[in-house]
This record gives sequence, C-alpha cells and structure tokens, in this order.
Amino acid sequence: MRRFADYMKSSIAVLSEMGELDSSRIEQAVRVILDALRADKALLICGNGGSAADAMHIAGELVGRFQKDRRALKAIALSADPAVLTAWSNDFGYDGVFARQVEAYGEAGGVLLAISTSGRSKNVIAAVEAARAKSMTTIALTGQAGGLLGPMVDILLDVPSTSTPLIQQAHLCLYHYLCAEVESQIVSG
Repeated sequence: MRRFADYMKSSIAVLSEMGELDSSRIEQAVRVILDALRADKALLICGNGGSAADAMHIAGELVGRFQKDRRALKAIALSADPAVLTAWSNDFGYDGVFARQVEAYGEAGGVLLAISTSGRSKNVIAAVEAARAKSMTTIALTGQAGGLLGPMVDILLDVPSTSTPLIQQAHLCLYHYLCAEVESQIVSG
C-alpha cells in the first residue's frame, strides 16, 4: 500500500513540472475566453465523470463568483442538465450528447473547454468537432500529450502525467488559475 507521503511527493512533482511549462498556452486560453465573454459569447465546458464535476465547478465559479464581486459570466457546463443527458443518450447514444448541446448553445466566437484526462473520450471529441464546425475556439485540458484531442484543438493544456488522479489535481490548479485571471481582467476592464 502506498503511503500518504509518497502520494504527496508524486502530486508535488507533477505540479512542479506544470510550473515549468511554457505559460504562453495558458495565457492564450485566458485571452480567448476573455474575448468570448466580453463579446457575450458562451464558454461551454464538457467532460465525463470527475471532469464533468470539474466542468460544473468552472461554470459555478464564472457564473457566480470566484474571488471578486462582478457581473455573471456566460459559462455553461454541458454535464449539468440530466434531462438532456439522459434523453439524448437514451434515444441516440452517449457519444453525441455534448456535440448536440454545442449545436444548441455554441456560436462563432464562443469557446469550448473540453476536459479529458486521457484525451480519448468519444463524446468530448465529438463536441470539439461540433465546436470547430461552428467556428468556436477549442481548448482541451488533458493528460500528457493530449491523446486524440491534442491535435484537434486550438489550445492544448496537457498535464505531464499519465495518472488520472494526478492529472485531475493539476487540472484543478489550471482551471482555478484560468478563473482567477478571467475574473481579474473582467473586473479591471
């Protein structure tokens, strides 16, 4: 059995490696999200399992507030509507459940933030394809190298790990940073 101290060392190692990455992709993600929100375009966010919970967390921070009082920001977690998820999945299959919502809510100038630790989730890939067809900017939060999503998206934010829990921990840091930067720049004008 793995000891807690060893687990924490692994977590710290991945986060330290993240801190050494070229931050230009992260800053580019902040810019495109800001551009969309300032133009009253939606940030759509999707993922499965823990990544679905992350999508809802991000939407909650942006619609509500992260650290500052400000106007609500147009962020929609595509995993948050159980009626849409279950109706579409039951009638047509789960692979298209996020793409269908991108079709409904996405528009040119908007952004899709796709979260997949493996970068291989079929429904997330289909959502990216739908977003690209609508001239949306696509951003992916993935594990090491981005899987199939990597070459498909405009901005890849990949965590240098293949361990799902460590990737998810780093995703939390990444999206908290994105929320903080977006909020700060929205407030400052």
